[in-house]
Amino acid sequence: MSESPYYLGIDWGGTRIKLGAVTPDAHFLAQDLFESPVNSPIDSVVDGLLNQTARLIANIGHAPLGIGLGLTGPVDPNLGVVLLPGKVKGLEKYPVVPRFIERFGVPVRAANDGTLSMIAEKCAGKAKDADWAVSVTIGTGVGSGVMLEGRILHDPRFMFGTQLGHLVINTANDQLCLTGARGTAEMSCSATALALAVRSGLQRGIPSLLTEQYFTDAHAIDFQTVIEQGVAQNDPLCIDELRRWTGNLGWLLVNAVHAYSPEIIILSGGATLASAYFLDELQEHVNRHIFRYPPGVGVPIVISDIAEHAGVLGASMMMKTQLENPTHSIK
Repeated sequence: MSESPYYLGIDWGGTRIKLGAVTPDAHFLAQDLFESPVNSPIDSVVDGLLNQTARLIANIGHAPLGIGLGLTGPVDPNLGVVLLPGKVKGLEKYPVVPRFIERFGVPVRAANDGTLSMIAEKCAGKAKDADWAVSVTIGTGVGSGVMLEGRILHDPRFMFGTQLGHLVINTANDQLCLTGARGTAEMSCSATALALAVRSGLQRGIPSLLTEQYFTDAHAIDFQTVIEQGVAQNDPLCIDELRRWTGNLGWLLVNAVHAYSPEIIILSGGATLASAYFLDELQEHVNRHIFRYPPGVGVPIVISDIAEHAGVLGASMMMKTQLENPTHSIK
């Protein structure tokens, strides 16, 4: 393979871990995918990831300049996840960064996956020409990243800009979030939230095209099913719940505008595959409710075109920035 210098980015998701070798000008040399074992000891999962990483490096033929890790929750760049109750068993406070340094002997740094998504959008996505931006990932949960004046900042608690999903936006929703709060964005406008809302309606006997499927296998009613077999077929229950879900997401983005004053909002994650069914209504909601100068000027909401690769790309570009400007915030 080419002797081109590269950074290795790793995006650790809930069920899959993506790896990619990325050149300094943000082009991929190689990619790989590691299925994260379910209910396995964390040592075993990390061992498997280290071995998968070693194989990718061996295939390339030379070591990376550095390795960036994208993780969920508050992330200490020199250790790993420091607060993640219940999401990935054993990962909280696990020294994943030191283990990578020990194995590969190159600089390694970790960051929140929402932050890395914002870095990726700035380097190669919809925020290339922006200085003020918010990225929101809508999937199993809700992740976020924020850029102010062209910089992605760090705070001593490792949480700046990543916590939109934990804002309380709907106190009428009594579902408990892992934060201990009720009515958070994750409980109201994640892809999971829409699926659970439709399941609730089906359980209560609301007529729907999905009724028979629900009582055969309730877990089959996921976000994709709600959209493709419900909304696309004009199912009243699914359409009603999508409208309510869109309103909840709209309020979250209104809060994001008031908190961070972005010039653009970039959406990614599995839910955006259904954006044709909700993006126009979402944009109208946000433009109607934001308090912003100059009056009447909305904030464009766009769909990421690099979402599938944002975590790996962002982790790689984070390492590039860190090695080139070790005393500066990401720019």
